[in-house]
Amino acid sequence: MRLFRPTRRAPALAAMLLALATTSTTASLADARPADAEAATAHCARQHRLDVPGAARQQAACLGDLTTAALAGTSYTDTADQAGLAATGTRNPSGVPGIQIDGYFPDDSRLNATHGWRHDAQFVIRLPDRWNGGLVVTGAPGTRRQYSTDTLISDHVLAQGYAYAATDKGNTGPDFFTDGRGPGDAVAEWNRRVTELTRAAKRVAGQRYGHAPTRTYMTGISNGGYLTRWQLENHPELYDGGVDWEGVLWTARGPSPLTSLPVTVARTLGRAGDDDLLAAGFAPGSQFLWPYHEKAYWGLTQKIFRAEFDPAYDRNCPGASAGSSPEQIFAVCPSDADYDPASRPATVRRALAKVALTGRIGKPLITLHGDLDTLLPIRQDSEVYARMIDGRGRSALHRYYTIEAGTHTDGLYDTYPDRLRPILPCYRSAFAALTGWVEDGTAPPADRTVPRPGSGDVVNSCALDRDSAVR
Repeated sequence: MRLFRPTRRAPALAAMLLALATTSTTASLADARPADAEAATAHCARQHRLDVPGAARQQAACLGDLTTAALAGTSYTDTADQAGLAATGTRNPSGVPGIQIDGYFPDDSRLNATHGWRHDAQFVIRLPDRWNGGLVVTGAPGTRRQYSTDTLISDHVLAQGYAYAATDKGNTGPDFFTDGRGPGDAVAEWNRRVTELTRAAKRVAGQRYGHAPTRTYMTGISNGGYLTRWQLENHPELYDGGVDWEGVLWTARGPSPLTSLPVTVARTLGRAGDDDLLAAGFAPGSQFLWPYHEKAYWGLTQKIFRAEFDPAYDRNCPGASAGSSPEQIFAVCPSDADYDPASRPATVRRALAKVALTGRIGKPLITLHGDLDTLLPIRQDSEVYARMIDGRGRSALHRYYTIEAGTHTDGLYDTYPDRLRPILPCYRSAFAALTGWVEDGTAPPADRTVPRPGSGDVVNSCALDRDSAVR
């Protein structure tokens, strides 16, 4: 749930690690890298045929390389929105020519200012020249936007030949909760926007390549992991499988972030101690991460999601706002230390029910979660979700890997290389395991804890089935 994207006014620590009727136009080929006009003309032969169904605006560009190695510094990605998500030293592929389509679907909110559009429901679709017949779909983590997972997901899957599509989820930023007509509507829109983009991207792939994708995968990190869970529960017909990286668990009666985070606010205010956090499910041994999360995550996360699902709780402190000062954005709401969803009116449970998960997945799903996650404690999240899947009789469709020494933000590995490990290489191994499971019938390793290696390239390698302890 990478919740905040830095502004010039944000604290330095947060800025370093968080970063927390259709109109069709064509971008100039002068923006492409490398600028080889003859080659661009050859691989853009079908560009004029592309029309994103339902889009209110779209613009297509033929690019010599769709990866961030070439797009950094151009309008085709936003590296600032990716800050803190990957460890320094992460190796990414490059050299994937193809077509990129940027645009937005009809929406009445204006939180996303990318491209100067000030229009939400923005998306990006990338179509590599060398296509393997597949499509990968994701939604932005936290309150970030459509380019936020370019280095984590897009580069990797494009190099393998997949088409790629990502959405801003329909509302962004620390005041996302202002969208929608009622409590829970803003988060419910996230799911609708992913469904909308998936259907549209399949059609566009058919226009570009002459046939629809033969396989489609849903995936994502944090809020994107939640979206993956929800899509495989509610629209399994659209996908062949998914990888859920530390997805947020929303349930109507708990657990959820609204049940695990109030104690962190109480600790920030000096009204709770370390033992209280440990009793609430935060991992023993994660204490070294608590000061950072206290400054950058806990209070902000609690108040903006409480404002989304229970705006009547405290109208004097409804949530963070993009127009607020850094102190206001990151400050806690004292009343949130006492927040108890179970004691609130039934309207709150109805709002949560709009987005609640059930565990009733309909396609293969692989879940990864770090055991030192200090925003979404694993005991209150993925361990519960795995039991929910088992309770629905769907365990044959699920694999669950606990990543030892993994935490919510891989960028923190740069600060604590002796205590943490990045989850990204394990995520990439999990994606390979999923495709082998779906396409070749090769069963992934059993549920297990993947240990932190004592040597080797921990930033770029992770074997899910080597030296692992079965759970």
